[in-house]
Amino acid sequence: MLVVMQHQATEEEVAQVVQAIEQMGLDAHPMPGPTRTAIGITGNSSSVDPRSLEVLPGVRELIRVTQPYKLASREMHPEDTIVEAGKARIGPGSFTVIAGPCSVESESNLLGVAEQLVSRGVHLLRAGAFKPRTSPYSFQGMEHEGLEILRRAREKTGIGIVTEVMDTEQVDAVAETADMVQIGTRNMQNFSLLKKVAGCGRPVLLKRGMSATLDEWLMAAEYLLAGGNKNVVLCERGVRTFTDHTRNTLDLSIVPPVKEKSHLPILIDPSHGTGRRSYVPAMSLAGLAAGADGLMVEVHPDPSTALSDGAQTLDFEEFDRLLDSLQSLANPLQRSIG
Repeated sequence: MLVVMQHQATEEEVAQVVQAIEQMGLDAHPMPGPTRTAIGITGNSSSVDPRSLEVLPGVRELIRVTQPYKLASREMHPEDTIVEAGKARIGPGSFTVIAGPCSVESESNLLGVAEQLVSRGVHLLRAGAFKPRTSPYSFQGMEHEGLEILRRAREKTGIGIVTEVMDTEQVDAVAETADMVQIGTRNMQNFSLLKKVAGCGRPVLLKRGMSATLDEWLMAAEYLLAGGNKNVVLCERGVRTFTDHTRNTLDLSIVPPVKEKSHLPILIDPSHGTGRRSYVPAMSLAGLAAGADGLMVEVHPDPSTALSDGAQTLDFEEFDRLLDSLQSLANPLQRSIG
């Protein structure tokens, strides 16, 4: 349910409505807008008598939200959300690029990537300290040592850090290092982890589960929003289908429905979505054309020696060409690359 306040409603009237909602055992979410304030209501509101709120001073109307995801829905939050992470601003008008190696491998390697990204105006570095791998024999990441390397890379270059958390026990350590915490596809519906991350005080990048529907994805985002974290960014990383010519199927058709149903920004991950570096540039351009708010792409100085996912990783020269191509397409679309 959504309480829409009158244009001239005072702060005291808004506070009175919030108090009334909380006295009903529900949660109130004030959302100031450019012309008026709306107050979202979450919880079991089926027994709420709308008349008890409609008669309060400053209330214009009550709207019943039809989507199961309340806080992630445009019905409750019509304006696009802009998420700030480090120096990056993710949302309308920009196309944010997050880049870096799949895994933290060494300090010299990561620092070299960070310096290259900063020189091209990229504000966010992605690299995994903790790595969820299908095989127990694959490289699992440098864990806490990797977090320390990420921290030093940020200190030396000023670049923001995006890295994945896999378990509730890791949340505090990852949040202390990262400017944005990533939840991977295998953990999209790890509800204990979602609840813990919601309170970590960092923006969250939520990847779509490899077999998740749009509603399931947005309900996962709802856990983060309901937990008090308003800075959530969605990331389409490809879903599992019957195709065998790519690692996954990068579902760019999800971008317009996300924009229609939700106010949250959405990025694409063409590296995991295709699994082949030769396909990454084309799908990146397609994501920009489809209306995505940015992309996350894997970059390494020498992909042939990467400890994980080298086949889908761009080298510096390929990444530079991609940025130039994105800028050429962004200009007529009135978007900025950053």
